[in-house]
Amino acid sequence: MESYDGGAQAPQAKNGVPQAESGVPQAESGVPQAEQTAETRPEAVPGFAEVPEEVHGPLPVAELHLHIEGTLQPELIFALAERNNIALPYADLEELRARYEFTDLQSFLDLYYANMAVLQTEQDFADMTRAYLSRAATAGVRHAEIMLDPQAHLSRGVALETCVNGVASVLATSQEEFGISTLLIAAFLRDLSEESALEVLEQLLAMNAPIAGIGLDSAEVGNPPSKFERLFARAKDAGLHRIAHAGEEGPPSYIVEALDVLDVERIDHGIRCMEDPDLLERLVQELMPLTVCPLSNVRLRAVDTLADHPLPGMLAAGLNVSVNSDDPAYFGGYVDDNFSQLRSVIGLSEFDCVRLAANSIRSSFASEERKTELLAGLAASGR
Repeated sequence: MESYDGGAQAPQAKNGVPQAESGVPQAESGVPQAEQTAETRPEAVPGFAEVPEEVHGPLPVAELHLHIEGTLQPELIFALAERNNIALPYADLEELRARYEFTDLQSFLDLYYANMAVLQTEQDFADMTRAYLSRAATAGVRHAEIMLDPQAHLSRGVALETCVNGVASVLATSQEEFGISTLLIAAFLRDLSEESALEVLEQLLAMNAPIAGIGLDSAEVGNPPSKFERLFARAKDAGLHRIAHAGEEGPPSYIVEALDVLDVERIDHGIRCMEDPDLLERLVQELMPLTVCPLSNVRLRAVDTLADHPLPGMLAAGLNVSVNSDDPAYFGGYVDDNFSQLRSVIGLSEFDCVRLAANSIRSSFASEERKTELLAGLAASGR
């Protein structure tokens, strides 16, 4: 599969963790992770680049949890509706924005899918993608792994080639135009059948779609990861990376299923791992990446307030977490907005912010060459 970050996709280390000859994951200290204590486990990341204590300007990060359809700003929704002669069920921007108060994940998804109606042509998908990259560049994003929901567009009668090619046409030049290397991930809707997902995956493979991996998103409760065991096995056979939403609204057991049944390389959200001590210890030992989306969690009522967010505890426990925006047009902010509010509301230190940025780079699917370049850029940003 083609990718956009300018390097090979075959990972040289599991989850960015150096591997010993025995195959046992090693930390930078050289001590096998399973044998590390709280005293021996290193706090800083990573070993192959200097990490500054503070950064001047926007924090250079990799965004690993981003749904491109969730970047549709109200203004663009109205512009695309006018271009495509679509009558919106909102009189104006103010009425649309008033609907951005959600009681749970499903209430968000209802509006999220309804607004997709304005995406009709390759140009629409390209314009949406370009708008995100432009804003992400000002937020400090230097690498982005972008999820696209092809099933949501196929169900509306939009051809697979239309949505994929529209997004991919912009990602192909993202580094030259915006300074952001990118990868495209096909996310599958867990409230639909596995058969539907398998059919779409085979279509993507047949058209040699420029995807680097697959994901699993949409309504979590009642749709456990194990429902998609064959889909993820097929993706692994095809050489694709694998990620899955788990442990946001769903229980910690969904995280375990995603790891053991789907063999994922990264967990999206994962905040409920804090409820299971054994799972927490496992995630720490394996340095399993968790892509946390604080403002999203608050907007969807997964946590009551940002002050109640488990991120500080996750950091203190030694989890490999990063900060991401999820669906920034709906959840009150992009990556820089998330970091800004984490600083002001929970007092997140500059050192922890930099550590989160380094985690995001290490946990990406970028080539080792690109990771080294990004980490060097992070180190230089503190000078």
